[in-house]
Amino acid sequence: MDMTREMNPEVFREYDVRGVVDRDLTPDFAHRLGRAIGTHAFRQGVRKMTLGRDCRLSSESYQEALGRGLMTAGIDVIDIGLCATPMLYFSIRHFGAGGGVMVTGSHNPPDFNGFKICIGPDTIFGEEIQELRRIIENAAYADNGAGSLRRTDVSQAYWDYLFRNVAIREGLKVAVDGGNGIGGHFALPLLKRYGCRVEAIHCDPDGRFPNHFPDPTIPENLRELIRVVREQKADVGIAYDGDADRIGVITDRGEILWGDELLLLFSRFILKKNPGAAVIGEVKCSQKLYDDIARNGGKAIMWKAGHSLIKGKMKEEKALLAGEMSGHIFFADRYFGYDDAIYATIRLLEILSESGKRLSELMADVPRTFSTPEIRVDCPDRIKFGVVEAVRDHFRKTHEIIAIDGVRVSFGDGWGLLRASNTQPVLVLRFEAPTEARLAAIREEIEGTLKGILKSFG
Repeated sequence: MDMTREMNPEVFREYDVRGVVDRDLTPDFAHRLGRAIGTHAFRQGVRKMTLGRDCRLSSESYQEALGRGLMTAGIDVIDIGLCATPMLYFSIRHFGAGGGVMVTGSHNPPDFNGFKICIGPDTIFGEEIQELRRIIENAAYADNGAGSLRRTDVSQAYWDYLFRNVAIREGLKVAVDGGNGIGGHFALPLLKRYGCRVEAIHCDPDGRFPNHFPDPTIPENLRELIRVVREQKADVGIAYDGDADRIGVITDRGEILWGDELLLLFSRFILKKNPGAAVIGEVKCSQKLYDDIARNGGKAIMWKAGHSLIKGKMKEEKALLAGEMSGHIFFADRYFGYDDAIYATIRLLEILSESGKRLSELMADVPRTFSTPEIRVDCPDRIKFGVVEAVRDHFRKTHEIIAIDGVRVSFGDGWGLLRASNTQPVLVLRFEAPTEARLAAIREEIEGTLKGILKSFG
């Protein structure tokens, strides 16, 4: 039986390799992927890679199979076992490895899993991921002799590094909802070491996710954390996604602080110490973020959504900070420039410690606007980019537009965004305006145009 013919090519996404457990992904597929990654990495001079996994039920078997594949291609493997994705990124630097692979389904539904792949210190994306697909399809694997395997733990080195580099006053009360991913499991020992009083919810890793799914962008998933923050009068509530590269934050008043608001807060404190620094947001972020960065003397840059694309732009612009609405926050200020929700947690607690203010007080002067969450409209992959282009051409005639990633239409007092998802057959919309009535009007105009164009595509 030709196993390569059975492979679903759609698992090779823009930023990672991802699919449904037992349908798209099997230990046999993970082994072949490991061989392909090893082949591609070996060509680029890589001889040593780290390998980690999240707590999903399939992750351990996939990790073991992928490790065997890497070794077949001549790669020496350092298996760091159960870890957060940012700990995998840390391990590459800590062990001086040439890359690494994280087996994780991240924030995707429980029947999914996937692989985040680093060749060099950062994740590969786009064409490099397609190269792995081609190697598997052509069975063009290198056989460079048997690499070695060593198992080691990186958690202590990771905690020590963070503890030495960020100072927090004792006694802050922090509620943490780990969503039964691995974020809470690795954050709690560090927070307790700082002397925080911790209220822990669902911080035991459980790949069945029995309480709620670990995606902090969905308000429903934050409901229990909000209740605990209010009842326990906590200083802050922290939620993690499944692999702890995305953060959700609840203020002392029990209000959700969205990704762009958190980025705004971090930017203020970084710009105080680094005047003129570049800060990157993405196309879904509020206009008030970009205005606030500029007002505080920073260089505000709007860029495409996607953690790999943001990391690349940070290097290009030498930016000290970047972030996405989804809760990916990237610190190059005093850190490595990758997205780490546990590190973002302690940087937030450092701000509370230094300022002596409550989180709600720190955000009190940010202008209030009305915005929608991400609105997702199903749209087949084959037409989604064409639909966005048609909407862009329509509004270009009458409005100022930003076409960095999809189309962001400016209405002077508000804006609307339409972009094609890089990872799913959907269109993503978001709107912001100074009043609810204006928000509804902008939304109606763009959604009306979109409906007409979708009809014309049949």
